[in-house]
Order: sequence, then structure tokens, then C-alpha cells
Amino acid sequence: VTVVSLKGNRVRNGKSEILVTFSTVQNKKVIRLEPTNRRTEIIAKLVETADVVVANMPLEVLQRLNMDYESLKKIKPDIILTTASSFGQTGPYAKRVGFDGIAQAMSGAMYMTGSGDVPVKSSCNYVDFGTASLSAFGTMLALFERQKTGKGQQVEASLLATSINYNAPLIVEQGSTAPNRVPTLNRGQTTAPSDCYQTKDGWIMIMSIGPRMFGSWVNLIGDPKEKWLKDPRFKDDTSRGDRGHIISERMNQWTRTKTTEEAIKLLEEARIPCGHILDTQQAIDDEHAQKAKFVQQVGYPGLLNALGTAAFPTPPVKLSETPGQIKTRAPTLAEHTDEILASLGYSKGAIEDLRSKRVSVSMHE
Repeated sequence: VTVVSLKGNRVRNGKSEILVTFSTVQNKKVIRLEPTNRRTEIIAKLVETADVVVANMPLEVLQRLNMDYESLKKIKPDIILTTASSFGQTGPYAKRVGFDGIAQAMSGAMYMTGSGDVPVKSSCNYVDFGTASLSAFGTMLALFERQKTGKGQQVEASLLATSINYNAPLIVEQGSTAPNRVPTLNRGQTTAPSDCYQTKDGWIMIMSIGPRMFGSWVNLIGDPKEKWLKDPRFKDDTSRGDRGHIISERMNQWTRTKTTEEAIKLLEEARIPCGHILDTQQAIDDEHAQKAKFVQQVGYPGLLNALGTAAFPTPPVKLSETPGQIKTRAPTLAEHTDEILASLGYSKGAIEDLRSKRVSVSMHE
């Protein structure tokens, strides 16, 4: 069950709010309530039925709403509270607000993305989704622990902690050897060829790691082997990464003489990892994504396309016995309010009273 404000998302509205709802709350029911004492009463009833409460709010807001861990334990002693905030609940930034891009910026990741002239944020909200995934992992650990001890606990995640962890290779390297790396656009810095290359009719991404792949690359481009394999400048991945601009220049000469499909075919035959650079629609329509069922069509009220559906990613981890699936579409913002209130013991008259006092909203309003 997802609880949303009577006014909907206080940060996003309009089409943006619909897209966020559509993309994040499949298989859930939603109740729409206004922050009042009556809402606190309703949430307390929901907590009594819950194994886990997930709250995407700073500590001070949780305390104000009586949804902090100490308050929830009084309602249900073995409750698990999973929180996700921008910066965590301790430290000098604990009360600051933020989003995915802020965490990218403050983790070192944004600095290392781009050409060096302007820092570049990833268009993929990997910090948001990564924080959600790590929160789910932490919640499962807490559930396993509760099975053994009978005790609940708080699971705390934050956007900045996620972004710093996902940037671990650069952070560990900087903390140990201080190479003070600078961004090099799409070119990898610890191996080569590892870059984005232009073909006659598009772009491809190539990543080569280790001596076998590098040897295959030398055979592929047709240069004398001693030019690359005997040159001490390219003796290992680190050396090749340090001189990746030289290797990328040669690779660009090769790819520009090929169509994208020609280049992909030859690289695959050489067992050198590569892939098309696709736009979003191409990624949806890709044959493999479709046949492997990485995306599926999901309906939603108000979609204006001919099918009334939109492509949505399926659960990325496949379980053989209990596979995850999208069973129900995302609800509209008040779709299940009356149903949930009734399940908590509220009569039709009481639900109508809540609605008349603007404590709740039904799907028809």
C-alpha cells in the first residue's frame, strides 16, 4: 500500500507526476490522505497490519508525522522501518534536501563524466533506483533477522551513500594511490580499446579487457602484430588504458570504414564485447529486449497512444520457481482509498465522513 498526499506529489505535478507514479508503483494499491490527526489514525491502523514501513523522508519529517522508528514501535513492536533520504540521518548534511543528480554531483561521479570542460550528469537515474534496490536488500536482511530474533529494526539508506558506493573503484583508487584522474568522455582509463566509435551509419560501444581480447583486436584491425603486441607502451591493461587515445584513434579509423552491422558482426566473431548505441525507442524495440521479455506493455488510464499501453521494464532478476512479474498496473492517485479504508474497518458512513472533511479522496474525485 502506498500513501500519498491529498494534493498528490508535492514536488512533481501534471504529466511528470503521472509518469513517476506509472513507473514506480506497479503491483501496489494507493490511498490518498491529507496530513491531519485523522490521517495519523489511519496510518497507525495500516502499520498494525504491516511487516515493513518504507518512508522516503528526512528524520525530522518522520518525527513530525509520528512515523519515526520509535513512534512506529509503539504501534507494532516488531515493525521494520526502511528510510531513504538524500544524505542520511546523521552528519552535517542530514537536514538538506536533494535528488539523484545532487548525489551524482557530490560523489565524484559527475566530475568524471564528460570531457572535462563541463561536468555531465547521467541521464539514467541510477542513484534513485540503486537506493531503492539497496533498501530492498537491507529490508530483506532485516526480515531474516526478525525471523531469528522476533525483533524489528530500522533500515537506513541515502542517495549519497548509494552514489559513493557505486563510485567505489574510483574512490578506492584515489584514496590509495591518488592518481587524480580527469574525465576522458567515453574512453575508458584502465584498459583499451574501450570507447564509443563512429561507423558509416551510426555509433557503437566497444570494451576490451585482458590480453586475449587485445590480441583479438590486433588481429581484427589487420596491423602487424609487433606494432601493438611487442610495444611496451601497450604491455598490459593499465598501460593500454594510459594510452587509450592512441588505440581509440586507430579503432576509429577501422570503424569508419564499416557500417554498424558490419562492425558488430566482425567484433562478435572476434569475441570482442560491443553493442549498438541506441536511442530510447530503439532500446524498447530491440529484438533481444523483446524476445527476452525485458520490457512488456502495461496499460494505464489516459494513455493517448493507439494501444493505450506503454512499455515498462520487467523485473531484472529472474527466479526460476517464483518469477517476479507485473501483475497489476500502477494505480491512479486515489484508486484504492475507499477499498483500503474499508479493509481497516471503516464503514461507508465513516469513509464518506473522511471524504467530506477532506481527509481522504476517492478515485472518482
